[in-house]
Amino acid sequence: MPTLVEDRVSVREMREEESQLVLEMLKDGFKDTENRLILYVLTRPMSLLILAVVSSGLRFLINSFIAALLIPVLVAIVILKLLLWRSPDLKRIYSYYTAGHRKIWVAVYDEDDICGCVALEPTHDRHVAELKRLSVSRWYRRLGVASCLVRFFETHARNKGFLQVVLHTPVVSKASSGLFEKCGYKKNGGWNWLGYTIVQEYSKDL
Repeated sequence: MPTLVEDRVSVREMREEESQLVLEMLKDGFKDTENRLILYVLTRPMSLLILAVVSSGLRFLINSFIAALLIPVLVAIVILKLLLWRSPDLKRIYSYYTAGHRKIWVAVYDEDDICGCVALEPTHDRHVAELKRLSVSRWYRRLGVASCLVRFFETHARNKGFLQVVLHTPVVSKASSGLFEKCGYKKNGGWNWLGYTIVQEYSKDL
């Protein structure tokens, strides 16, 4: 793991030729969180009850007890993975974030090593900006890159006239939640699944 020298980290807009590298970094960062989130969703009591009911119904249609148990779980995992990756920005990240008032930036170490990224998307409220796609390369995590990107994002949003920042992070991502709370963000609702919060919303006035 490198030792980070803060004044050698700069933030600039992402270039088109860097799209694939940034997308791979996002996927790498999202992979662990995705698996933990799916496990969290599937192990909620109501989810377990639904899977058990479906499994019991399948046992009347197929002879294999193991298959009746596994099929509902596998189908649920596939559906959840498809839902988590349906965001349009991930399919065309450069063109998406260079349209309108959207932006995406990269943190660069020593002028050529991309170590993180963050994106801005305006919301239906012209005074509110959404912080999206905050990610740091695994070699630069816990070294202050994410905090640097958040500070840069807030400064840009404030200069553009936004009065508030909102963001969403999975409840299983304790590191992200800790970072945002340390940066002054407050919990403000979230997305629910069968009565359980799975994605926490945070907001901060600029």
